[in-house]
Amino acid sequence: MARFRSRKKDISIAIPAIPFQQCYAKTWQQPDGTVCLGRSVFNHCQIVGETARQLMALFPSAIRNQLFPEDSELVSASHDIGKVSPSFAAKLFKATGQDYRTLPALAQATPETESQWGGHAGVSQVTAEALQVPKYVAEILGQHHGFNPPVDDKRAGDEIFGGQSWQNERQKLVEALKAALHCDWPVFESAAQARVVAGLTSVADWIGSGAFFEDPHADWQPRIGQALTDAGFIRPKIIPRLSFAEVFDPEHKKMQPRQAQQVFFEQVQGPGVYILEAQMGMGKTEAALYAAYKLLAQGQATGIYFALPTQLTSNKIYDRFNAFLEQIVHPDTPNRALLLHSSAWLLDTEMGEEGRPGGAWFHHKKRGLLAPFAVGTLDQALMAVMNVKHGFVRAFGLAGKVVILDEVHSYDLYTGTILNELTAFLRQIGCTVIILSATLSRQRREALTASPCAASDYPLITAVDASGNPPIELAVYQPDTAPVSVQLVSDDQQALEEALARAEQGQQVLWIENTVAEAQQRYLDLASRAYALGCDISLLHSRFIPADRQRNETRWVNAFGQAGWSERRKQGRILVGTQVLEQSLDIDADFLVSRFAPTDMLLQRIGRLWRHASTPRPETACRECWLIAPDLELALTNPANAFGATASVYAPYVLCRSLEVWQNITRLVLPKNIRGLIDQTYEDRQESGLWSALLQMLKKGSRYRTGEEALESLARLTLSRNGKTLPEHKAETRYSDQQTLDVLLLRAISYDENIKAIRVRLLDDQEHLLPCSRSHLTKQQWRALAATLHQQLVSIKPDDCPPAMSYNELKKLQLGQVFYLGDPQQDEALLRIALVTDTGEIRTLDGAAVGSDKHLEYRDDLGYQVIKHKE
Repeated sequence: MARFRSRKKDISIAIPAIPFQQCYAKTWQQPDGTVCLGRSVFNHCQIVGETARQLMALFPSAIRNQLFPEDSELVSASHDIGKVSPSFAAKLFKATGQDYRTLPALAQATPETESQWGGHAGVSQVTAEALQVPKYVAEILGQHHGFNPPVDDKRAGDEIFGGQSWQNERQKLVEALKAALHCDWPVFESAAQARVVAGLTSVADWIGSGAFFEDPHADWQPRIGQALTDAGFIRPKIIPRLSFAEVFDPEHKKMQPRQAQQVFFEQVQGPGVYILEAQMGMGKTEAALYAAYKLLAQGQATGIYFALPTQLTSNKIYDRFNAFLEQIVHPDTPNRALLLHSSAWLLDTEMGEEGRPGGAWFHHKKRGLLAPFAVGTLDQALMAVMNVKHGFVRAFGLAGKVVILDEVHSYDLYTGTILNELTAFLRQIGCTVIILSATLSRQRREALTASPCAASDYPLITAVDASGNPPIELAVYQPDTAPVSVQLVSDDQQALEEALARAEQGQQVLWIENTVAEAQQRYLDLASRAYALGCDISLLHSRFIPADRQRNETRWVNAFGQAGWSERRKQGRILVGTQVLEQSLDIDADFLVSRFAPTDMLLQRIGRLWRHASTPRPETACRECWLIAPDLELALTNPANAFGATASVYAPYVLCRSLEVWQNITRLVLPKNIRGLIDQTYEDRQESGLWSALLQMLKKGSRYRTGEEALESLARLTLSRNGKTLPEHKAETRYSDQQTLDVLLLRAISYDENIKAIRVRLLDDQEHLLPCSRSHLTKQQWRALAATLHQQLVSIKPDDCPPAMSYNELKKLQLGQVFYLGDPQQDEALLRIALVTDTGEIRTLDGAAVGSDKHLEYRDDLGYQVIKHKE
């Protein structure tokens, strides 16, 4: 192979080998705690091969034939052939307390050096290369632990791998697997196919390494089906021929699809890319879900992944998605409850070491990609095409599904570049890609469909099926709503007074800020005065622990939605929030106040105003929104000062282009004005003077913001299959200043010597114990405990986090039993942990303040608050 050109000739040294039948893949802990040798390599490889075969059988035949070349199970089975090597064998003997050096075949073994070639996975890769396997096979074997092993200068017959005698045993193992599975090496038609099989291999290995197969004396064949079901891999039975009303209005069965919805799901007849651009509140989500339902019922899809823009999105979309699944999944489906609720899927599934509490794939954000039905974030889907650890597992999880990408208009160039790649890749692996947007430019449509687009109509449906034909662009009639009055104000205090006056009149007021800190401050500015006027007020953003956020969101989304109509007239309310309130949320305000933002964001926010014609409202209410915005000339001269914190969230050039469009608008008609506003904001044009400087900053960047050109280059580098595989937390799919870490907030944590356990007290004063021995709790109890503690996490930017603790310190607190702490060798991010006092102050575990430059607090009404000390 090319990578050996400069290599010097080896001197062959005869090293005795252990026959492959006597090589072991695992250790096994017996009920009495004794660690002994477990299943053989051959037996484990057989199990994984058969598991892969049954995983593939869950796919409808047409999709299965497209994704998996014949005999793909042999690739999965061969993943651990590298365990037939002296270093790995010595490691297992050492783990069972035996002196491996007494065995002639292992006398010179050095198990501690395995990391130099990526462990047994690296040996699997070089072995396969020596066997001259078909293209892609060797790389799949080498990557099955999530990254490329460093074997560029190594050969299968090298002394460190046992020389030719051990290679001969590995070759015999491969022949034995071929005979046992009755198959031979598959031939891949594309890199996309190989990437899906790489994911299949890792998942089959996780399941085949799980509790069902730990006992080497137990018969394994009957357990594979049970292991797959227990891991959540279920082929759902879909109720056929349901009408739109039966799916979305099961009680009355009267709801009829709007014209745009009807035309859209008539276009979605099979895999391809389908874009629905329509006004906020038109029912795009229902249109996408019904299109997905039709494909599922026809056997043209394996499941649904609903990708939300970011973690900022409301949790209420989960309720809508679950209600949809309740109607379409047949009652006879095995383990039906697992499919309908993501929390149940997390708690009640077993997926080997990686999927257990503390494993890298226990977290629902990742596991959801492998479930038949899931709501998740776009970021997790984007990693399917990135050179990131286990990126190919995500590819396998998405293969054959309907992938719904919501609110696509809101992505920056970096994410957009990767999104274009993802869309193209999903088309290669049998997916149906549905893209929903209220505001999408023609350039973005062309990039996402990889086809020229000409239509400028709105609403618009763009359909590109798998035939390779040009896009079909269909205009859909949608009547205009009544005009919205728009007023730009520069004074925060004026807007505060107006919001309070409207609430006092009984109106439901929505106030949207661009940062959490500003939203918290507006809430503090308004709260006491609102209560004094007899009005209710609350705050929603992303920096609450899940338990608090869910409680607040359920109450306030209901209050501003149809569920709250009976209570709506009783008092005025003010709901303050961030971008959480602009996306995937069915709330209906009487009056809107918004901090100025790019045009597409403002249109999203205005979509929460007078959303439903039948909503009861005070007589004083009118369709009106106030935008807090600076003067355009001031913004051009000094955008950081004029826009404040907003200039660190959105590019100043885009803010000024948007302000130029909005500064003279006093009346807005939707959907009539949407396309024009977007085109005016984003169309390319020659700039000069101050405009040119801001455009240059957008493209080249500044000390505060990465430029578009650098972002696109970074995106291309991230997509590269060459070079070092990135740990997940370093594979950001958004701007770098969007990176967050998980912070665990507790009241107290301490070691209890009497019971040999860590005692943990939560923010609601519930107490839980983390035993120092894993055997003291059942696997179900560990999963339940992990899920409870995950509800105490909040995602925070690194600069605003408590100080980091070492990996070993976190392990001593037994947190590795329930959280993935990262891999020290891969330099992965670690969990942060802090205590919250009764007064809300956040402190380190030894009771110290978190730093000299800031003060941290947590309250259930304010969330995680960062108070910077002024110099």
